[in-house]
Parts: sequence; structure tokens; C-alpha cells
Amino acid sequence: MQRAFTNILTEEVAVTAAFYEKLLGYSAKFSSDWFVNLEAPDQTGLELGILLTSHEIVPEAARHQPAGIILTFVVEDCDAIHDKAARFGANIIEAPRDMPYGQRRMILSDPAGTIIDVSSLIQAAG
Repeated sequence: MQRAFTNILTEEVAVTAAFYEKLLGYSAKFSSDWFVNLEAPDQTGLELGILLTSHEIVPEAARHQPAGIILTFVVEDCDAIHDKAARFGANIIEAPRDMPYGQRRMILSDPAGTIIDVSSLIQAAG
């Protein structure tokens, strides 16, 4: 395998790309009006594609509202990402809370409606 990444389908390519840039610090490796390839900061190869839903390369059957997917990003500090998301008016579905499996998690959606889980490990007391 040479590469693997997820493409998010949206009619607002620039807006959706900017969301991930602001929220998680991703930056564009390639940018056009129909596709943006984002890369995570300090993580070469951790990529995310933002693809125009109505573009001819997207099969007709795939041109619908996102469903059946949750993107998960494990970060150092879930609460810091929550604060950043709140400052720029992101659609926060669930505020950060401790989960029984040892992570703190928040849920939000991007401008295309894709559900995002942002989690961090719960710090051990001590």
C-alpha cells in the first residue's frame, strides 16, 4: 500500500477544508476548487481529502448526505479542541465527557455534516 486516507464529500470544499485547518491544524498539500488534500501537523502521511460531492469523479450513487461514518481524532487535549471549536462556532453535538473506556470524548460535526469524535486519554490520578 502506498497511501490511505478518507475523503469527505461536501459542496463547500473550501469551507470544510478550513474547518479542519482551524480545528486540528491540518494544512493543504494540494488545493483546487473541487478537491483539497490536507495533512496533519507533524504527522506526514496522516491525510484527509475534501472532495466536491457533485464533481464528475464522484459516482452518482455516492452523492448524498454523509451517513454511517464517524471520524475519530485522538488528540493530546480534548477540552482544548472543544474550546477552539466553540470559539469559531462549530456544531458541537456533545461536550467533552469521560468515557468508561479510558478516554475523554467530544462529538461535533463538520460543515458537510460528517460526525467527528475528538478524544484524548484520561490522565491517571496521582
